[in-house]
Amino acid sequence: MQTTLTTESQISEHFMNSGKALTTEKAVIAAVHAELAHAKAHVSDKDVVLGLIHRLESERDVIKQDIYRQALEHVLQSASANSNS
Repeated sequence: MQTTLTTESQISEHFMNSGKALTTEKAVIAAVHAELAHAKAHVSDKDVVLGLIHRLESERDVIKQDIYRQALEHVLQSASANSNS
């Protein structure tokens, strides 16, 4: 459990320190996290990934799809980097 909390905080810290480059993606990730937090007491990085995949699959707007893809890519890269540390 502690590892999950550490990983989540590392992912959150990564996006908070990413500057303006990921502003839209950060907003999407925050919205997914908030939506999941209403349904669950504990939201893991896997939950966020699944939430982004769900949005990506259900979205028809190609611009929003691209934003979801980029957000998903950043979450996966961050999770991968944190697990290799």
